[in-house]
Amino acid sequence: MSSAQTSTPASADHAERSEPHSNGDGGRNLAQKLNWLRAGVLGANDGIVSVAATVVGVAGATTGNGPVMVAGAAAVIGGAISMALGEYVSVSSSSDSQQALIAKERQELAEDPEGELEELVQMYQDMGLSAPTARAAAEEMTEKDALGAHLRAEMNLHEDEVLSAWAAAGASFISFLIGALLPFLAIILTPEPIRIPVTFGITLVALALTGAVGAWLGQARVLPATLRVVVGGALALAVTFGVGAWLGASGVV
Repeated sequence: MSSAQTSTPASADHAERSEPHSNGDGGRNLAQKLNWLRAGVLGANDGIVSVAATVVGVAGATTGNGPVMVAGAAAVIGGAISMALGEYVSVSSSSDSQQALIAKERQELAEDPEGELEELVQMYQDMGLSAPTARAAAEEMTEKDALGAHLRAEMNLHEDEVLSAWAAAGASFISFLIGALLPFLAIILTPEPIRIPVTFGITLVALALTGAVGAWLGQARVLPATLRVVVGGALALAVTFGVGAWLGASGVV
């Protein structure tokens, strides 16, 4: 599986749930959308690097268009499917865990409502509320939405935050595909004598853009994050090109 999967919508869900919920549904939904967008940018970045490294490596070994096209197409399709499958498995596991926690909390509320109320009062006191205020808040929240109150207080989880594994898989597939098509089209549409430097240049520019956007969405420093992505991508391209050139020169290919 590709490295960006660890930052695709499964981790985005965890990051979103760590955001304060005091801003209400609007703030929560905005944070969730930003995390999904950041995961998409990282997926595109993964597609750019992996496919660019593949086609540049093959192009370093042979001047023929056929092998480059076949290897590039395989990398694009295989990588996108791999990203989607990895994200589906990851989010499915996360969703199953969340659903199990919700079901467990719902059962506990049905079996021991008084005990759950006292637990909620104690959690509110632990947050800094006085005993009378904590009890009043707990009783009011229990009357309004007992399950939601316990999920938020105990696990910082909202019932409507359980993600769709199919939606996450589709988003990962599309984001990887968009990124992967850029170096693939660059190398097959550029004349052979200049296709490697052109692909290098287009790939590094694209990585700079995705790195800057990803850092901005994550509220990180843009320049260091962008440089890390560009330097890492350039290193990957240089190594795969060197290996391909060596294999081509040694007569292996």
